[in-house]
Amino acid sequence: MTSAPAGDPFDRLGVHGMPVRLRVLTVAVTLTALVAAVVGLTLPSGLPADDPLGGPARFGIAVGVLALAQLARLRFRGTAGMVSITWGEAALIVCLYLAPAGWLPSATLIGAGLAWTGLSLHSDRRPPLEIVRIAASLAAASALAVSVTTALGHPLLTPPTPVLALAVIAGSVTYLMVTGWLGAVSLSLRHGLPIGPPLLTALRGKLLMFVGNVAVGLVVIALLELDPRWLLLLPPLLWLLQQTYRYRLRADQERRTWRAFAEATAALNQLDERGVASAAVTGALALFNAELVDVEVARPDGRWRRYRGDAGGQLLDREVGPPDKSEPDEYELVRPLSVGAVPVGRLRVRFPRSAPPTTRERDAVAAFGDALAAALHDAATHRELRLVTARSSYEAVHDALTGLANRTAMLGKGDQSLRQLAHDHPVALLLLDINQFKEVNDTLGHAAGDQLLRLTANRLSALARPGDLLGRLGGDEFALLLTSVPVLGDRAAPMAHALRQAREIAERLAAPTEVAGVRMSIEVSVGVVVADAGTADLTELLRRADIAMYQAKEGGGSVAAYDSTRDAASTDQLALLAELREALKVDDQLVLALQPAVDLATGAPTGVEALIRWQHPRRGWLGPADFIRPVENSEQLGTFTRYVLDKALGVAAGWAREGLDVPISVNLSARSLLDPRLPAEIGDALRRHQVPPRRLVLEITETVVMSELEIIDEVLANLRSMGVQLAVDDFGTGFSSLTFLTRIAVDELKVDRSFVIRMADSPEAAAIVRTTVGLAHELGLRVVAEGVETAEQRLALAELGCTSAQGYHFFKPMPADKIGAVLGTLRDSAESNVFRLRADGAS
Repeated sequence: MTSAPAGDPFDRLGVHGMPVRLRVLTVAVTLTALVAAVVGLTLPSGLPADDPLGGPARFGIAVGVLALAQLARLRFRGTAGMVSITWGEAALIVCLYLAPAGWLPSATLIGAGLAWTGLSLHSDRRPPLEIVRIAASLAAASALAVSVTTALGHPLLTPPTPVLALAVIAGSVTYLMVTGWLGAVSLSLRHGLPIGPPLLTALRGKLLMFVGNVAVGLVVIALLELDPRWLLLLPPLLWLLQQTYRYRLRADQERRTWRAFAEATAALNQLDERGVASAAVTGALALFNAELVDVEVARPDGRWRRYRGDAGGQLLDREVGPPDKSEPDEYELVRPLSVGAVPVGRLRVRFPRSAPPTTRERDAVAAFGDALAAALHDAATHRELRLVTARSSYEAVHDALTGLANRTAMLGKGDQSLRQLAHDHPVALLLLDINQFKEVNDTLGHAAGDQLLRLTANRLSALARPGDLLGRLGGDEFALLLTSVPVLGDRAAPMAHALRQAREIAERLAAPTEVAGVRMSIEVSVGVVVADAGTADLTELLRRADIAMYQAKEGGGSVAAYDSTRDAASTDQLALLAELREALKVDDQLVLALQPAVDLATGAPTGVEALIRWQHPRRGWLGPADFIRPVENSEQLGTFTRYVLDKALGVAAGWAREGLDVPISVNLSARSLLDPRLPAEIGDALRRHQVPPRRLVLEITETVVMSELEIIDEVLANLRSMGVQLAVDDFGTGFSSLTFLTRIAVDELKVDRSFVIRMADSPEAAAIVRTTVGLAHELGLRVVAEGVETAEQRLALAELGCTSAQGYHFFKPMPADKIGAVLGTLRDSAESNVFRLRADGAS
């Protein structure tokens, strides 16, 4: 598009504002109309010699009728502009009866030209060249329509007959299709759009009026034949018909507009700024049939980014400066975007010059802008949430001082590495402890101790090889997991390799260095353990390495290998697993401790978590920490899982018989999800106990969240398809991540007790609880806070929007024979707080 200096005659004609291809179309249509007009005027008129009106009068009447048909137009907004529909078909039919057919192209050219010139002067402000194109298009369409009609009949002064009616209907259809096609081509060339959408919009809007136009034209002919005085009754009827058309068009337009508004605002439900802005640009272009849409987004750092889309569908974005304060012209609507007092951006919608915005469109832009502001604000909130979560996730798995993996990450990633290796593949774990570290802290200060730890971490990082896992376990302890231990056929070779590595590390670390201005040597004690990957988890390897490290300290050397003969706990653990096998065969040792979660608003029970306890005949009461880890790394895990599920579903079935519809939660080991038979086994248990799947909630842990194994995703997806609910336990710690929530649909997030306990004193913990609750609400998930111990914590969680909680503030874990009465009391107490309305039967 080009511009011209003010006063340029071509600019006044509208040449510079018209694309080249549209100019070509205008010239072609104009020449066609002029040729049709000239040829039509040279044809024989066919008027009778005793015609009372005469040729000039009939031509003038035709010009007037055709002009009135254009003046009595109805307009509605279509693709990239306003669409005008007129009484053209009715006027064409009447003029075919009143005047020779060959005269109609020239009469249309004159009448339409006069009408559109008047409309332009009054309201449209169209350039002359566009008026010429419109009049010429109508004249060309009438020429083709006249040709079709006269090929089928001779309507001049002929009474209406079925054959003649079919002829004029065919001509009217031709006129409709040609005018619609030429109008759609003009919009397509002007705005670079496909021809289909504007053509369909025009035909859909004109359909009802077209039928009425044909009927009116035939009625007028019939009245002229019967008695022209009957025409005096037509004006009020035509006015009512015009109002009917206008109402129908407005209703259709309103319905389409609100449907498009709903679709456009629904598309704004994105989680990132670019997605929201792109959906806003696309939606506004379609909703308002705009030429140009800008969405300018204000960033928290003061920068601005503009997303721009045009009618051709092109979307561009780039950094821009703050928006200017200039007033928009009459073809633009600009809406500042803000949520409360917080500015989030600006929306700018430019309408075609042929269709400036109406009052209704101003209101629609304002409403769309409010929805867009809220969506952009939500996207910014989600971005901050992702940053907080990423920072929290990073801090949860990294040592703050050295940047190495911390104990949690070491355990999680170490176990994952072990599972990915063959069962008999040897691995080695080196546990390092800095000698005389306490003396450095005491004599040189904690800053010097921190410097020493960082220096040790840097040297260890330089010595670690690709595939090794290095971490700081806490204090002055470091661990190095070696997974690339050579397998040479000699069973002593892996240990020999690991001992060489340990001695090399000890020697390299002992190189003199300066800490807090004091030159010293870093001496360490290293415990070394070697085992096959499938025989122990990392916790067990660390325990063995710790024994070896103390053996090194006691022996006065720097490196020592693990000696099982000096490990009393290893045989005890084997005995524990043997005793568990016996406990699974009886019914009175492994028992459930049940802890309810309550609705913070009503006090109603929202679920019950099943916790397993072992009433050992010799060891006494054992908690999960005493036996769960060995079970998870043994072949008894499947039997143990089925045992716990069977007990939990038996309790839930008892609740159902007492009229209690409360779900029960069972913790599920990550290793259990590696078994593809698990969904079928759970389904059998549900059917056996006649418990609906929705009343079983399986709590999955951080290790599951971290894992991306396809078998785990498949097992979880099968459980979901059965109707079983899923909850993420201890959300916000370890490897919990937003990416997992996009992979697997869950129903519930459980806020870890460590954050709930520290909410009052730690802004970071409070922020994690707040963002977790906000995330759950955004995703439509339940959120349960664990470990609530005080009324203050309960109040703070309720204010954050947390729906339910569990902890000692409400109930301690209790036996299965007591939980039913507690749940019934909670339910009845919650129902007693609901007052029935009179319509529900109250007096």
